[in-house]
Amino acid sequence: MGISVDEQKKIFTLKKSEQAFNITKELMPRGVNSPLHAFKLVGRQPIIMDSVKASMGVKMGCLHSKMRDIDGNEYIDYVGSWGPAIIGHANDKVLAALVETMKKGTGFGARCLLENDLVEMVISAVPSIEAYIGVIRLARAFISREKIIKFEGCYHSHADPFLVKEGSGVATLGLPGLFDVPKGATYKTLTSPFNDISTVKNLFNMNTGEIAAVILEPVVGNSGFITPKLGFLEDFQKITKENDALLIFDEVMTRFRLSYGGAQEYFGITPDLTTLGKIISGGLQVGAYGERKEIMEMVAPTRPMYQADTLSGNPLTMIVGIHTLKRLKKPGSYEYLNMITSELIQGIGDVGKRAGHASCEGPVYEFEDAKKSHTAKFARFYRGMLEEGVYFVPSQFGAGFTSLAHTLEDVK
Repeated sequence: MGISVDEQKKIFTLKKSEQAFNITKELMPRGVNSPLHAFKLVGRQPIIMDSVKASMGVKMGCLHSKMRDIDGNEYIDYVGSWGPAIIGHANDKVLAALVETMKKGTGFGARCLLENDLVEMVISAVPSIEAYIGVIRLARAFISREKIIKFEGCYHSHADPFLVKEGSGVATLGLPGLFDVPKGATYKTLTSPFNDISTVKNLFNMNTGEIAAVILEPVVGNSGFITPKLGFLEDFQKITKENDALLIFDEVMTRFRLSYGGAQEYFGITPDLTTLGKIISGGLQVGAYGERKEIMEMVAPTRPMYQADTLSGNPLTMIVGIHTLKRLKKPGSYEYLNMITSELIQGIGDVGKRAGHASCEGPVYEFEDAKKSHTAKFARFYRGMLEEGVYFVPSQFGAGFTSLAHTLEDVK
């Protein structure tokens, strides 16, 4: 299917996206490969993107903070490939390194030397990490217990044990229950509201000697943006240590985002295990976990916790990750990210107040607070921002992301 992109944008239209989506609906369930891409909550069909980098003769905004769809509409992008495009899209140095690596081959199905470089960079970000590569299975193997605790609204992939009171696409779509997940897969999963230390204590008291680990997003980004209350993480760590359970930080969103060392550097809390995701590869597909050496030594081939992946350590993924992290290590990177993000948040809040629409009413400490959002109002806001050339996450529960490529002009 060939759909050309207009040279010049004239009026806001999604005609070509609509045509492409109608074809896709015959090829995939509901026309999308992920519920996050469905745009159901905001009352639009999905937008089909074409480029994040200007083609010959087509002028796009400064640096690479923008995207263009197949209808020729240009958007300032505050989704950032759901976080990992932290240095901007299609960075020239990253692309040049990617091209040189591709000349050697796109994948080997075996180890490559670039793995060492990226792993060393990840470890150096937080010295407690001693290795990286199914984190719950590892925790259960190390502790020899089965039960886990997760928090309502946190999303830790669509693996069966985590599909209990999920955030992300499950929250966005308002799914009443996931009937494809057998009860046997989740009955060992206990849940608590985020920021509720008393419920966590009660769960440990009622399940003495049975809980292997607790997993959480240290800053929740899949059911609204929820920060931990003062002292919550510290109290939480103390409880896990008192009960010989492992503390697992899901830093898929927060590592290299809150700070170069992630949430554990930002808050000064070192968990027992950490999960990492696509930000360590600049947006290409990757997953990793690691932390204490004595725990990681449970992993095969030396110990019984089996772990395997046919294409682990793909060289293209490794080289993009290396150059992304190199850029983030440059002085001033996080000061700039904090500045541009503060300007955006302050600006949205001020404009909302002037228009008589509060962007947030009352504190948001847990998922139930986030669910008080005005869904219909958000959908109208979202559609309006699209027509103004601003692309946000198409869900009131999704966190937005800025990058080093965003400018004050973008924010204004």
